[in-house]
Amino acid sequence: MKSTASIAFLLTLLPGLPVAFRLEDLKVQAAYHVIYSYTGATPPTELSTYIEQGLVGGVILFGDNVNDDLPAAVEGWQSAYAKSPAYNGTPLLIMTDQEGGEVRRLPGGPVSSEKEIGQASDPQQAATQAGSDAASALAAYNMNANLAPVLDIFRTPGDFDDQYGRSYSQNATLAGICGAAFTTAQQGKGVLATAKHFPGLGSASSDENTDEVPVQLNVSLHDIRFIDEVPYKAAIAAGLDMVMPSWALYPAFDTEYPAGLSEKWIQHELRGRLGFKGVTISDAIEAGALEAFGNDTNRAILASRAGMDIILAAAKNVTQGQEIVTALAKALSVGTLDRKAFDEATSRILNMRKKLAKSA
Repeated sequence: MKSTASIAFLLTLLPGLPVAFRLEDLKVQAAYHVIYSYTGATPPTELSTYIEQGLVGGVILFGDNVNDDLPAAVEGWQSAYAKSPAYNGTPLLIMTDQEGGEVRRLPGGPVSSEKEIGQASDPQQAATQAGSDAASALAAYNMNANLAPVLDIFRTPGDFDDQYGRSYSQNATLAGICGAAFTTAQQGKGVLATAKHFPGLGSASSDENTDEVPVQLNVSLHDIRFIDEVPYKAAIAAGLDMVMPSWALYPAFDTEYPAGLSEKWIQHELRGRLGFKGVTISDAIEAGALEAFGNDTNRAILASRAGMDIILAAAKNVTQGQEIVTALAKALSVGTLDRKAFDEATSRILNMRKKLAKSA
């Protein structure tokens, strides 16, 4: 029996069908591309309803969502999803930011920050242990995807990444060794890894935070390719599952769009030049860096058009995720989003999720 999502692909080949008939099926497909969020310790009933309807691709969890009841809640979401029209044998993506050091949403490791790992007597072994510890922390809460490691190469002590110890090193080769080790260890224990923030936020000053304001990084393309991108080559070679592009603007390659909205950065540089074949996931779509690009739904469409596979709706509001799903489906129905490219993105997401089904 075909899932509704599979039927949706067939329906796209039949232009004579009314748009209203196709839209609900397109919502199921679009939902694979959207990660929801909520606030507080109690998941809202609306989230469970959307999961049951097959309109959720996953959930990102923050510190205020975490309590002893969370593992059972996640298990309940997966059970409900297995009965939904979207289910094809693969689970919802349940993710968080468990980088290490100060940036940990869950109890447990990695206790050391990336900077401390890079300064260890054996950085590769320390990074391997950190990746394993991160996977264990997520597994304890029935989670399967981590938005880590950070592969930014910090430039100046106390800058954006360094002030929180979120960069392994100023040495790009060392950062690549650590990032690849973390990735391999974490994914080896069944938790998806995400390298961020492509092509790199290492040149950002302490107050250049894309979560809050537009950021322009005037670094040369040579430095981006031979410093910032070096760790990505190592992580990709290690079988990296996901890459999160940054919301910074890099005029050396694209003067108009931030990396996460840029076809040049996503398609030509990341996929073309670096050969990444995995899944791209956005940083928070509501970020202040994108104030010039309309509301969240408009941003999601722009990002998807540029080649972003998954949209992270991280405003802790379930309605945000639902509105993005609807907007993507409508964009598909009227041709604002390219159907073939979106189908290819859906396939990448589902192929990645198959890894989780095998390890479950």
